[in-house]
Amino acid sequence: MKFFPQRPELFTANRARFIKEMVPGSIAVFVSNDEMPSNADAHFPFRQNSNLFWLSGITQEDSMLILFPDHPDARYREVLVLVRPNEMKEKWDGRRLRADEGRAISGIQTIVWLDTLDSQLQGWIHLAENIYLSSNENDRRSGPGQTREYRYIQEMRQRYPLHQYLRVAPIMKKLRAVKSLMEVELMQEAVDITHNTFTRLLKFIRPGVMEYEIEAEIYHSFISQRSAGPAYSSIVASGDRARTLHYITNDQECKDGELVLMDFGAEYGGYCADLTRTVPVNGKFTARQKEVYNACLHLHQFAKSLLKPGLGFAEYQKKIGEEANKSFENIGLLTKEDVKNQSPESPAYTKYMYHGISHHLGIDVHDLGARTGPMLEGMVLTIEPGIYIEEEQIGIRIENDVWITAGGYRDLMEKVPMTVEEIEAAMRR
Repeated sequence: MKFFPQRPELFTANRARFIKEMVPGSIAVFVSNDEMPSNADAHFPFRQNSNLFWLSGITQEDSMLILFPDHPDARYREVLVLVRPNEMKEKWDGRRLRADEGRAISGIQTIVWLDTLDSQLQGWIHLAENIYLSSNENDRRSGPGQTREYRYIQEMRQRYPLHQYLRVAPIMKKLRAVKSLMEVELMQEAVDITHNTFTRLLKFIRPGVMEYEIEAEIYHSFISQRSAGPAYSSIVASGDRARTLHYITNDQECKDGELVLMDFGAEYGGYCADLTRTVPVNGKFTARQKEVYNACLHLHQFAKSLLKPGLGFAEYQKKIGEEANKSFENIGLLTKEDVKNQSPESPAYTKYMYHGISHHLGIDVHDLGARTGPMLEGMVLTIEPGIYIEEEQIGIRIENDVWITAGGYRDLMEKVPMTVEEIEAAMRR
């Protein structure tokens, strides 16, 4: 791994939080993600199942975690399952974890090799009344793909049909939404790497540069700072392409007089950063670009000013929408008549800002966490208002990552240049 090793105390604490939520007499089994084939004999880069990583810190394929806090033998209350190292396979694919390395990463003392698991697991299952299994219940998940998690659910139900099965997902949605200090420290590392990269980009961007050249600078900067790489596919969208929210083609020229919207973030220690900035390709905002940018910045600061534990997500979105209507009137996008005639289902501002303001951030860039109910102390949210004007071929978005604290919030990206003046000054240098 490129990043410095995490403390096993992080994963030990996470397991303790999960075990506290389990029903007595239960066993929980977590499986790793599939290795995904691409073409011929190649595979896409492996990415660990987020729940398994959150509980163990293990990033290796063919891993499993078993939690059985009521097992009569204390040795089997936490079990890490690893693939047995194979000399020939390691000559081709690289080193696999040894037992002592698995213990050092996870803090779990009992290591079982995958090829010996079945006989032991059967005995543990027979001692349990309930079986917790994991599934992907992220609200943004699309597609019915049969991942290893879902195949494993089917396999367990066939082998042990009379047990009571329970869902891991509701527990994880609750626990992973609230970050510990150790998690936030890792996220701050990812943010700092992203900040350094943005500073580099401000000196690099100029008329004639290609979007993919900017993307290459992002990747180079991330890797050189011990990041695992981008936390998600980087968006580098100049001109009218900035109105496409998930534009990742990144193959066009950035032209004089245009803005370029960049939405990117580093991954560090398994945790994500998520930054968006929109800057003038030639280093100087036009009067109109500045006007729209400052309207977006106002909404960004307004949204942050609302943040505090107990604020409902629906109320939060409603207040920002009301402020967006006022801001869009001020810059000539909406009229008072437009606002007066809006419907609750289609507020006037959504013509120019057609996405939500915030999402949870953590191990995944769209991390687990409820989008209803109140904000809780410890949540990490993005703040990302945008203004997209088809008639003017302008797209502007400004995004920071914010940690909800007892007294309000802490902006993890507060040092990243954000105002028109800061951006122009940095680009002049």
